[in-house]
Amino acid sequence: MSIYQSSDGVAAKREAVFDSHVHFWNPRHLDYPWLSDVPVLDREFSPSDFLDEVSEPVEAVFVEAGRTPEQAADEVRWVRGLALTRPWIRGAVAHVDLDNPLTAPEAVRRFAADPFTVGVRHNIQDEGADFIAGADFRAGVRLLGEAGLPFDACVRQGQLEELAELAAACPRTLIVLDHLGKPSLPEPGPSWRTALHRLARQDNVVCKLSGLATEAAPRTGAGAFLAVLREALQAFGPGRCLYGGDWPVMTQATSYGSWLDLVREALADLSAAEADAVMRTNAVRTYRLAQTQGPAPRSGEAVRPAGAVESA
Repeated sequence: MSIYQSSDGVAAKREAVFDSHVHFWNPRHLDYPWLSDVPVLDREFSPSDFLDEVSEPVEAVFVEAGRTPEQAADEVRWVRGLALTRPWIRGAVAHVDLDNPLTAPEAVRRFAADPFTVGVRHNIQDEGADFIAGADFRAGVRLLGEAGLPFDACVRQGQLEELAELAAACPRTLIVLDHLGKPSLPEPGPSWRTALHRLARQDNVVCKLSGLATEAAPRTGAGAFLAVLREALQAFGPGRCLYGGDWPVMTQATSYGSWLDLVREALADLSAAEADAVMRTNAVRTYRLAQTQGPAPRSGEAVRPAGAVESA
């Protein structure tokens, strides 16, 4: 457990956090075409920058950050190098062009043989209408199940129904829904709720409680976020939800501490064991990581002294 200082100054204990969704990038090292459209993010974001944002120890899984597809292996090698002196970076979710039958089998085989690679993501949120149902893409997703690698699915609200069909067609592959399917906030509407619950009926799907702030309209209140988080908890249950920060993308809309506090507020009615599952152990199980006794940033990268964080 870690000690934090609550807003009323009272010290309390909290279980260690395991962040299932963190990005790092360095545009001087790899090419990220999408950054030109988001100037505020078009700079280096390093593990040290991340630790400057957190107020308590956190372990994390790195998720591919949209570099050019041919640099996917270079990205994993780069993050592995970062992790050599930062053991709190527990693994990487790599990119694979899963729809390419000529290259996907070898890429999946190579990443499956690498203990540092704990999952695969092919970002499908901007793919065409028939992409998720495509035979080649489904074959690639099935390869992941055969290799024992989960598939991180970054989709938009309108793709959730297709994702449910993909999960049914690939029952041996664990699918990790990123960012709750990016619902429109402050009110995602009944179509998102219906599709989310349909997806949750597929027992090979888990859901990351992440990424909502950057999808929300300006001045969306905390109540709207809490309602969506609790809907996901109801649909999947606390045994199939994972905490994710989506740093640094989330910094466009909120602070790390604010998001962490908001997710914890959504878990307030759960038992301590259920809350710990969401905040830590579900990610360890999903990405097949060994249990640890708690993160410990190395000398020179200590987190700031714990203190009150701003409210969401």
